[in-house]
Amino acid sequence: MTIDASGAGILLIIAIMTLVTLLTRYGGVLAMSFVRISPRIESFINTMASSVLIAIIVPMAVQGDAGALAALVATAVVMLALRKPLPAIAAGLVAAAGVRYLL
Repeated sequence: MTIDASGAGILLIIAIMTLVTLLTRYGGVLAMSFVRISPRIESFINTMASSVLIAIIVPMAVQGDAGALAALVATAVVMLALRKPLPAIAAGLVAAAGVRYLL
């Protein structure tokens, strides 16, 4: 099956992606409604979130350019200093943009 990637085809692709996203989100909530949240399950959920974040960051740190590394360092430093995600994200964006502009 192929979908034309111009005109109405793009809207169809966006609609399908939206539907899949909603189904996975609601499906997760539905599945978890049958699970009693014990301390062990809660620990697993918290650890899984950290694992996904690490899986995204490590390849960027290993294979990224100077802008990616600057963003990673700036974000980490501001997050550790302020403990607020929004300023940390902003610092990472500014660091990446600055390094990429200069190089």
